[in-house]
Amino acid sequence: MVRKGSRPQNRRQWVRAVGNIVNLSTPAGVLVSVLGGARIQTGPRGLLLAEGYRPRFPVAGAFTVGNVIVSRQPWDLLARRFPQLLEHEERHTWQYLYCGGLLYYPAYTACMGWSVLRTGDRASANFFERRAGLAAGGYHERPARPLRSAVGAQMSMLRSIPRRLAERFR
Repeated sequence: MVRKGSRPQNRRQWVRAVGNIVNLSTPAGVLVSVLGGARIQTGPRGLLLAEGYRPRFPVAGAFTVGNVIVSRQPWDLLARRFPQLLEHEERHTWQYLYCGGLLYYPAYTACMGWSVLRTGDRASANFFERRAGLAAGGYHERPARPLRSAVGAQMSMLRSIPRRLAERFR
């Protein structure tokens, strides 16, 4: 069960809460949640938990924007199924603070691209997901591919895009 409704418990949590408001990532998280139809409630350690998010993007069981942790499912259900998920997502709240807010996105995207290139998976070699705890986030670690074959596989996929698009629109 997710403990709800507590303010930040120590100085570090207050710094994170205020910092993510000032860098506009938490207000952006509230906006994303509201636009996605989610209900927002206070969570533990000064976090905001949003559940009932309707859009299909991003593809994730939960995702974080500032101090707002967003999910399609109720948090009590998620906590039973994935007991460490909230701690994983809370680590992402710190990453927003360290990256200065919304600058998190280009850095995360670059790390996700590197991970796909190296492992074929968006999380296995992603610095941000590794630091948040792969297993805690429900990810399975995939081994790195030799860089030469990884680049070749990605180039082959990119070369096939025009053909696949042409087939789709026939």
